[in-house]
Amino acid sequence: MPKTLILIPSRLAASRLPGKPLLKIGGLSIISHVLRKAQQSNIGEVYVCTGDKEIYEDVINNGGNCILTNRDHKTGTDRIYEGFKKLNLFGIDYILNLQGDEPTINVEEIKKLNISATENKSDVATLACKLNSRKNLNKESVVKVQTEKKLTLKNFSKALKFFRKPTNLESKNIYQHIGIYQYKVSILKKFVKLNQTKNEKKYRLEQLRALDNQINIDVVLANTAPVGVDTKKDYMEIKKLMEYKS
Repeated sequence: MPKTLILIPSRLAASRLPGKPLLKIGGLSIISHVLRKAQQSNIGEVYVCTGDKEIYEDVINNGGNCILTNRDHKTGTDRIYEGFKKLNLFGIDYILNLQGDEPTINVEEIKKLNISATENKSDVATLACKLNSRKNLNKESVVKVQTEKKLTLKNFSKALKFFRKPTNLESKNIYQHIGIYQYKVSILKKFVKLNQTKNEKKYRLEQLRALDNQINIDVVLANTAPVGVDTKKDYMEIKKLMEYKS
């Protein structure tokens, strides 16, 4: 059976909400909430990859695994690849890149992505969900993906493009992208050696580097959409929701 390693990139220098990973929800930092979700999936070993000692200490103090990387990586994917090299683990077939700012990610969705990627031998796989409003379609902070075929809970389809602003509201098979990826190790090695493309820089979407270099991305439909923490308002809303549930 293919072996998967979960790596979570994290940094303090978020432009819109500095210090985000260490903000507390129910007494536990956001990054440690994400770490625990990854551990609960029971897919494989889990490590946070960070260039910040404060994050490293928080993760270790909360019983997690963490590895220090260079602080100046351009993308989270570059950061997890350095972490993977430093770990020097053998027998890993896939690396699952889980975003460190989505503490509401559903554990079952993480499992579903891993099952789909390994069973279908995907080069790269990611999640998407149905767009729940026209507002989100037009919202630039909500990344969209258009797929070759209509997604159902039982199938997957190749990504045609990723975008922030819709160019044609009548286009078919448009979904809300969820920022979690699973890479074959060989594809991840290839990806990080590629130069950032014009599209990647222009639209601030690193997955366009893959598509621009003819690397297929399989999209799997999720039941729910996690809420990312991008602003102080997001943080306050998620904090209230999660603390109420607990």
